Amino acid sequence: MTSQTLCQTYLGNMAHKTRLLNGGKNLVRNLVLGRSVSTSSKRKTTLLKQLLSSPQLAFLMEAHSGLSARIVEEAGFHGIWGSGLSISAQLGVRDSNEASWTQVLEVAEFMADATHIPILLDADTGFGNFNNARRLVRKLEDRGIAGCCIEDKCFPKTNSLLDGRQQPLADIQEFTLKIKACKDHQRDPDFCVVARVEAFIAGWGLQEALTRAEAYRNAGADAILIHSKKSDPSDIEAFMSQWGNKCPVMIVPTKYFKTPTEHFKELGISTVIWANHNLRASVSAMQNTCHQIMSEQSLVNIESKVASITEIFRLQQDHELRAAENLYLPKK
Repeated sequence: MTSQTLCQTYLGNMAHKTRLLNGGKNLVRNLVLGRSVSTSSKRKTTLLKQLLSSPQLAFLMEAHSGLSARIVEEAGFHGIWGSGLSISAQLGVRDSNEASWTQVLEVAEFMADATHIPILLDADTGFGNFNNARRLVRKLEDRGIAGCCIEDKCFPKTNSLLDGRQQPLADIQEFTLKIKACKDHQRDPDFCVVARVEAFIAGWGLQEALTRAEAYRNAGADAILIHSKKSDPSDIEAFMSQWGNKCPVMIVPTKYFKTPTEHFKELGISTVIWANHNLRASVSAMQNTCHQIMSEQSLVNIESKVASITEIFRLQQDHELRAAENLYLPKK
């Protein structure tokens, strides 16, 4: 067989493999999670917008890495909260804008690459003024992030749940124009910008919360996140009694966790964010594991309590790589 014939045969085989791949609707991509899945033809931004506006109570689960994001999707959640607290904590820094916005962006990109469901990124205060915030929106769109949530505090921010800390609010007009800048500069019409109202966190009353929420809604915010650190839902109840369903409302019940979820439905809440529990669960697991191994200097009593190496390989989608190698590496 001549070299020309060998080359033609090789190219023919490659063309056949390509047809098989395309005809099979991207076989390799559909090996996600170790099983066949049907991915939605809708953009992630559209999925998030529909989630926020759905008449049914929706839930976003916290993730802080590509791995945790994939676990959230496997659990059946339809959306992910890219928690600023959790992302900063897993980087080993405080939730005070010590991680740069590009570092947060890189983590968010890994999360988006690992999943098919939309991510709402906790974007703190937008990492600066209107100019920083509108640039962030463009970069999030580039990386497949479905939306961002921006809070009306001053940069650098302080975590809302810290005790005894001052929580100065941004000027209402300045923050309103920041929201408008984000909405004016998004390219995807379904990209969601959520305005987070911190009036209750900062010690202000109901009227301040309502005034700010109305201003942000008029500036184009797709939803309002009304935040409270009380151990009961009284702030949320007061706000919802006066809000009048003007636009979707999101909550973070980290502190009032004993409130029955059914009550959130009764109040007309759009979306509940379980904001930090994957991080906290992993910290507890790692602390317990480290302490036991340090104490016993052995793995005998710990191996059955942790995920298997095989499970880690599955979550990393090693099966996809093996399938791709069969398609794209020459056979010896």
